[in-house]
Amino acid sequence: MKFGNFLFPDSRDPERDGIVIDETLREAWLSDELGVDAIWLAEHHFDGICAYADPIAFAGALATSTRHSKIGFAVLQMALHHPIRLSQRGPRRWGVTGTPGDCVVMALSHLMRGMPPQLLLSGVNRGANLGIETVFSGTVGGAMTGMMLGVPSIALSQAWTDRAQIRWETAAALGPQIVRRLWDIGWGIATCLSVNFPDLPAGEAGPLTLARQGAGSVEGMDVEVRTDPRGLTYYWVKFRRGERDQGRESDISALNAGRVVVTPLRYDRTDEAAYALLSRALPRRDEE
Repeated sequence: MKFGNFLFPDSRDPERDGIVIDETLREAWLSDELGVDAIWLAEHHFDGICAYADPIAFAGALATSTRHSKIGFAVLQMALHHPIRLSQRGPRRWGVTGTPGDCVVMALSHLMRGMPPQLLLSGVNRGANLGIETVFSGTVGGAMTGMMLGVPSIALSQAWTDRAQIRWETAAALGPQIVRRLWDIGWGIATCLSVNFPDLPAGEAGPLTLARQGAGSVEGMDVEVRTDPRGLTYYWVKFRRGERDQGRESDISALNAGRVVVTPLRYDRTDEAAYALLSRALPRRDEE
């Protein structure tokens, strides 16, 4: 039998974040010593109530304090190696002990097997999903899973600048009409859509605008050296963010201009320019 431990360092007071994070690292170390197979982390769905602001950075710190346990994001992966539990919470309401991808699989391949929905909505996420960081997003991952299983899917995310003042009312007010409009337009079966709402009142938001995935705001990574209560050294890895050239028609530029942004996404991440360059020196499969 395999065991996993879901770590969620709940902190509503920014001044206690450091203490909560250290306690969570100690819990992870103890889980590792007790032989727990996997440690799962909450990603940025929980901004505002989670002690760490950057889940990837926390995973880096966690990796230095454990030796055996696998580390993963509880919202990014599907549970292929441990069981899922399902509980009914009311009429047509279910709870799943898994990731957003797990929720989609349980809905489409179990609860609604043989009678799939016409449309799947994932979100609304707390925080924007833009640039390369869509790769780490559980909300986008849920939509990607729906797409993989043949259901048109849209990921919805609400941007914020003050995590204590999320403008959920913007997504609530604009979401229905935007979803209907996109449904009327349609999109390919090998694509899901990612919609980001700006951090503005609904009445001040710009029009629905098509945009490309930009480069994102990650410039690099930093390593901070710390000492735990036992006097042992550990390392805090964190993203360094800043202004980057986002390219033409980028999602970040459109959102920063106050517009509601839609970006079509797909699984195929082949870089066509690099593919063309490499094909001059390497044989391609259809040429063998």
